[in-house]
Amino acid sequence: MTKTKKSESGVRLILVLFLISAIVALLLGLTNYATKDRIETIRAEKTAAAMQEVLPADEYRRVEYSGDDARVTELYEAAGGWVVRLNVPGSQDKIDMLVGVGADGTVSGVAIVDMAETAGLGDKAAAPEWRAQFVGKSGAIAITKDGGEIDAITGATVTSRAVTDGVSAALAAVLTVKEGSA
Repeated sequence: MTKTKKSESGVRLILVLFLISAIVALLLGLTNYATKDRIETIRAEKTAAAMQEVLPADEYRRVEYSGDDARVTELYEAAGGWVVRLNVPGSQDKIDMLVGVGADGTVSGVAIVDMAETAGLGDKAAAPEWRAQFVGKSGAIAITKDGGEIDAITGATVTSRAVTDGVSAALAAVLTVKEGSA
């Protein structure tokens, strides 16, 4: 094969690969555009259900969080307490969670909205029976390995600490808001 044929073949290959890539990118963009609103609706419904799970209320009023904890992304006041949304670093990625805090300053519930923890290990943090051990707790919360009362998930200490730290951060955030409004 001559040098000219090789270069023509190389150019043709590059053009074909470019064309395939452009078509795939276009299809992905169209799919994203077509499903964006539906995905956002599902995400909002999932969040609303999680809020009802951690602190049942008729309505939630978003309040300004003036604290310095970057893990706290949103804070809502409701009849009977607050709901705090946090993004805490887990073992694989951020864990998007909600923590309900009753008017008495104790945890009323914990919900995992989204996470990418290891299947069969860290993803057990979403199990209702594991999350239930936070209900009624207040103050600084820690796993038993760190001198606290929360039983860590076997093989998922990092995830257990992440969720536990998130719950403690939520309690501190509510305390900050309560002190700021007093």
